[in-house]
Amino acid sequence: MLAGMALGRHPAMITGGDMTALFSASTAKADVTVDDFSSQPDGMIWIPSGTFRMGSDKHYPEEAPAHRVTVDGFWMDRYPVTNRQFREFVRATKHITVAEITPDPKDYPGMLPHMIYAGSLMFLPPNHPVNLRDFSQWWTFAKGAQWRHPYGPGSNIRGLDDHPVVHVAFSDALAYAKWAGKDLPTEAEWEFAARGGLDDAEFAWGDEFTPAGRHMANTWQGEFPRQNANADGFERTSPVSAFPPNGYELHDMIGNVWEWTADWYSPKHQADAAKACCIPKNPRGGREDNSYDPRTTNVKIPQKVIKGGSHLCAPNYCRRYRPAARHAEPVDTSTSHLGFRCIRREASDAS
Repeated sequence: MLAGMALGRHPAMITGGDMTALFSASTAKADVTVDDFSSQPDGMIWIPSGTFRMGSDKHYPEEAPAHRVTVDGFWMDRYPVTNRQFREFVRATKHITVAEITPDPKDYPGMLPHMIYAGSLMFLPPNHPVNLRDFSQWWTFAKGAQWRHPYGPGSNIRGLDDHPVVHVAFSDALAYAKWAGKDLPTEAEWEFAARGGLDDAEFAWGDEFTPAGRHMANTWQGEFPRQNANADGFERTSPVSAFPPNGYELHDMIGNVWEWTADWYSPKHQADAAKACCIPKNPRGGREDNSYDPRTTNVKIPQKVIKGGSHLCAPNYCRRYRPAARHAEPVDTSTSHLGFRCIRREASDAS
């Protein structure tokens, strides 16, 4: 997340790291089975069951090793959850998001009293060159930033009804999903759906990032984090239908905002099964007690997997605008480039 590195809920939790990646490409069709399924829920797309190669051996180390997995069919939201939809949820339930609640000091040992306030992480581009290892140069924990005020107390979401809701922590996304009679996808379900029927393709639409010069997702063009050329037409988030859908008719699986999954984070994938008969079916991620960030020993906040990259992903910094890309996100964290979408299973067993 955060163009490549995880953050905690407060500035005291910011850490840094090096970001590099190499690209290589091949394209093939995933093994897909057309299933029998019930009538279509509103705004959802049926994703047929199939076997595909999850992860990548060509990019960031946490994406490896690539391995075969099988998922059952499921329904998935065509778009990320929008501000309009989240507003309906809040009106119906009176839900208060994590970003609107003052943190409990007991959860953040050593935090200074003046740093304890409600807010969320907000991207603030610098106007000068910065060290890309120090992303505190372009991220700030903004008092009063939340889903209604994505850029701080003076901002609002007027005119952004069809943009993805942001500044939602994991518990906020899960609460919405349960209210809607849905769930959050596992990492395997999310990645399978994002590939749109393409197996081992670099991107959700094939192996070329901008085929015939066309932008296929809302990402960053220019020198991140200070110069965004906006060649795709958007400075920050975009309407959820602004870019072409993938092969399953799903929009925004890549770029715009990162998306929560239901799985606990682990720093690598499991290797391929020894025998073809033993390909994992509907796999889950790591264990909660192994998901903590080892760099923050004084704070124990478990992490979930997020997928898809965002409008802040750039060639010179965070090349995570690919289905295989993944990152860790503390469950207490919300940001200005992180949202979610829901799924519905015929027989739900993921949580």
